[in-house]
Amino acid sequence: MSIVSKVENPLRFLQKVGVDPASVPIFTRKGSFISLLIYDVPVITANVIKQEMLAAGADAAVHKHAITHKVEKTDVLTMGTLAHHQKLIEKLLKMNYWGLSEIARQIQECLFKEKVKEIELPSGKKLSFHRTLVMGIVNVTPDSFYEKSRVDRNKVLDFVSKMVKEGADIIDVGAESTRPGSERVTEEEELERAIPVIEQIKKNFDVIISIDTYKASVAEEALKVGADIVNDISALRFDERMVQVVSQYKPAVVLMHMKGEPKTMQQNPYYEDVIKELFEFFEQRLQLMEKLNLKDKTIIDPGIGFGKRVQDNIEILQRIEEFNTFKVPILIGASRKSFIGNLLNGVPPEERLFGTLAVTAHCAAKKVDILRVHDVSPNLHVLKIISYLCQLE
Repeated sequence: MSIVSKVENPLRFLQKVGVDPASVPIFTRKGSFISLLIYDVPVITANVIKQEMLAAGADAAVHKHAITHKVEKTDVLTMGTLAHHQKLIEKLLKMNYWGLSEIARQIQECLFKEKVKEIELPSGKKLSFHRTLVMGIVNVTPDSFYEKSRVDRNKVLDFVSKMVKEGADIIDVGAESTRPGSERVTEEEELERAIPVIEQIKKNFDVIISIDTYKASVAEEALKVGADIVNDISALRFDERMVQVVSQYKPAVVLMHMKGEPKTMQQNPYYEDVIKELFEFFEQRLQLMEKLNLKDKTIIDPGIGFGKRVQDNIEILQRIEEFNTFKVPILIGASRKSFIGNLLNGVPPEERLFGTLAVTAHCAAKKVDILRVHDVSPNLHVLKIISYLCQLE
């Protein structure tokens, strides 16, 4: 008696069915359903894309008035297999008009260009993204939003030792709070807080160190004493000399999106389309990194909680896989943040661990590359279980 079962990921069952191994690439092209969202396409170009997708046996959604040209531009949502999109690319590459060949090249890059899998660091160490990495937060500040993340400099070695033993891949040292409404501190104060701590960590632990700063002088001194990553909430925008520093020392660089600045960022932030705005931002910043020959050392962070409403944070996390379009590693820092508290009826940071772990599980399942967290051990437990649950996907 035959039994019929609907499966979510058909490709994982090829071996079970017993197909010829040589046929796997063919089934992969035919069995991988893909949708691409192409923003702001001139209507005449959009209509060609739709017709070519239909001709390939697939489809594309466009604005209801695209066929009559009552709109000038439309987003285009393609729907088909990898094989359908390959046919689309082949057709559009031959069309050197209406921007069609350029769209074909962008689709080709989106679907077939390999994502950065490893970053070589100044110390000689390597960040390898074969699994989700954990970045432990060390705040040598008196005013970070989560009190238990604030570390007295005299106790920092014990604090870091616990994180390293629990399995942290990266230690992220911050010496200025960037919570909503926070005030800036001087370069001198930030240097005095951060640099001795990085020196201690470097001397006592074999762990990758990140400096969380937007100030070029702080980044430079941190790199001199052993930091390998510059984690810049401004994406190199707040201090014009930061570009020079990262160009000289060639660390891994985290570029974060933030609307406004920490003091004002949560004062009624608004987006027409948060994902589109983030895409435009990262496209521009990554063009800069490419000019600096540092794109292969770049990590992007959508900036959860930095000038975002609760619904913006949720949409970013729901659509986090789309950021793989940029082919660089993705970092998410959602640990104990206020949107989790808001979703849990206003619980304080001290009661947001379980909510954080839910976000961690989601991000791990979506193959996010780095998670920045306060609590290393619980997050690593979640990551380990998710790796087992998703290993056949």
